Amino acid sequence: MTHLKKYWPLHLMVLPSLLFLIAFNYLPMAGIVMAFQDFKPRLGIGGSKWVGFDNFRLLFDREDSIQVIWNTLIIAVLKMIFNLIAPFTFAIFLNEVRKELFKRYVQTMVYLPHFLSWVLLGGILIDVLSQDGGFINRIIESLGFDSIPFLMNGDWFRVTVVISDVWKEFGYGAIVFLAALSNINPALYEAAEVDGASRFKQTMHITIPSMLPITIVVGTLALGNVLNAGFDQIFNLYNGMVYNKGDILDTFVYRTGILAGNMGFATAIGLFKSVISMILIFVSYRAAYKWANYRIF
Repeated sequence: MTHLKKYWPLHLMVLPSLLFLIAFNYLPMAGIVMAFQDFKPRLGIGGSKWVGFDNFRLLFDREDSIQVIWNTLIIAVLKMIFNLIAPFTFAIFLNEVRKELFKRYVQTMVYLPHFLSWVLLGGILIDVLSQDGGFINRIIESLGFDSIPFLMNGDWFRVTVVISDVWKEFGYGAIVFLAALSNINPALYEAAEVDGASRFKQTMHITIPSMLPITIVVGTLALGNVLNAGFDQIFNLYNGMVYNKGDILDTFVYRTGILAGNMGFATAIGLFKSVISMILIFVSYRAAYKWANYRIF
């Protein structure tokens, strides 16, 4: 109680976010019961037929749902790997820039894509990557090569999704690595220079080892999002021609629940994803504490 009285302004600041979380994350959990029903909107939760675990059995019996799970894992894991490598590498290179004005300009430019919505970027990418007069394909054709179906071929779609996501997020993701670089003791670099170490050797033996703890933290915490392959991005870029390689759990839930009206099955998919994600979050936080001594509380 004493703690609450002392820090009441801070608790008051958190209150709107807490209310938002309760309203949009916890109260809707009452609808989880639909995962165990053959839910009919006209009958409601109380009148819909109880089917037990039939929806979950269907999830693993349907060939398309298994493919969707694999698609989600493949796309999410590729995003995790490259969204760790790209900002890590970028932060190291940017750290070597000595002109502060140029450094700040580059930082600002690479941060900007993070604040653009996928609704906007999706429209731009569809135009730029189009096989019918798209800017990128016009360049490829001018070099004597055939146009590439970036958004019409499943394999190319995955590549496009991963690369565009990394391009959008690597600048913002580099913030945490730049913060880690700023905490490195300058005396280490000075001692290395006295010993005759080149900039490359300083990077290899001082910079990179100093960044490993935060890299481990970022990498392990990302495990909790292994089933989140990016609904906004996929939804704004995909089409029926790439469902076999580009459809993920979130878009599958949208198509089966909202478009097809099979809300019980869609809820079962969402519940399955949430349970697995919760387990992975516990595992990732435990791993971050074990390997990098990181803990929130």
